[in-house]
Amino acid sequence: MLIRIQNVLFLYLLPVIFLLFINPPSSSVAAPIGICYGRVTNIQFPSPSTIVKFLNSNGINNIRIFDADPTILKSFSGTAITLIVGVPNQNLPFLANANINTSIEWLQSNIFSHIPANQIKYIAVGNEVFLKDQSNTPYLIPAMLNLYQALLMLNLNNIKLSSPQASSILSISYPPSSGTFDPYLDHVMKPFLQFLYDSRSPLMVNVYPYISYVNNLKQVQLDYALFKSKRAVQDGAFKYNNLFAATIDAFLYAMEKDGYPGIQVVVTETGWPTAGGEGANVKNALAYNGEVVRQIMNNVGTPKRPKEGMEAYLFGLFDENGKGEEEYEKHFGIFGLDGNKAYNLSFNW
Repeated sequence: MLIRIQNVLFLYLLPVIFLLFINPPSSSVAAPIGICYGRVTNIQFPSPSTIVKFLNSNGINNIRIFDADPTILKSFSGTAITLIVGVPNQNLPFLANANINTSIEWLQSNIFSHIPANQIKYIAVGNEVFLKDQSNTPYLIPAMLNLYQALLMLNLNNIKLSSPQASSILSISYPPSSGTFDPYLDHVMKPFLQFLYDSRSPLMVNVYPYISYVNNLKQVQLDYALFKSKRAVQDGAFKYNNLFAATIDAFLYAMEKDGYPGIQVVVTETGWPTAGGEGANVKNALAYNGEVVRQIMNNVGTPKRPKEGMEAYLFGLFDENGKGEEEYEKHFGIFGLDGNKAYNLSFNW
């Protein structure tokens, strides 16, 4: 199937490209930062309507959800909150084999019947499929193509489609200029990047300097992961004093090497845990997330794209005790279940 996808991708995209020229995407001002609302837990979370109230009270207007849960979508409907709506990995085979009418029906029944289209900024098709869910990898691009053509038919091409990927799809990330995608993924990365380029969609990446730090304690300095390093890493003409910017630029270099230098990057997950591992505490979580907020709000950009705005979504809203194998994965919550902040992160975004 993957060979067939590569051979026919251009044919699939011919009508897409044509429609882009006659009906280009409308430009919109992107709010710079948001929060991920994950629910991998057996603990009773506050009701979605309660969550909406304290998000509003904290001035948080951008949320990523990981599925199209109708109760949650209805709770956000009519508010000032803009969403990234996720399509779970298990839905990819169905959507890959759907025709245009079925794809339209899926979007309307699962998303647009519950919330106005103008509150949806992105649809995230799958999550970390390439390395964590390889059984669904062959279905990703066909599913994205079908959903994209359905959005065009609905005149909703302002809603962008992408698929968040883990930083581990880079086989080389240091120094940033050596950034290279895993060659094992070459057969899917090229058509994936071609889709993003043709549809003017961003590369969505999940970036966790904490994971790089905790897995490489001898190589990665804590201060470098926390934006506190006083010694910059020189890479050609650029200097890097934090791992976050270095990772983003490694993705930019990797896309350049594959022939796609102009694709934007959206950080769909980033954060720091408050417990469960080396360096995981409230102080460091505040330091890391606070600096991410500052850099994004001030359009700091990265050495390769300085002063260029870039969206980021902090992970996450609450601790999730059902997350992952490592204990620290359960402790990324910025809020407690009572709605109070776990630490004094400023939300004047």
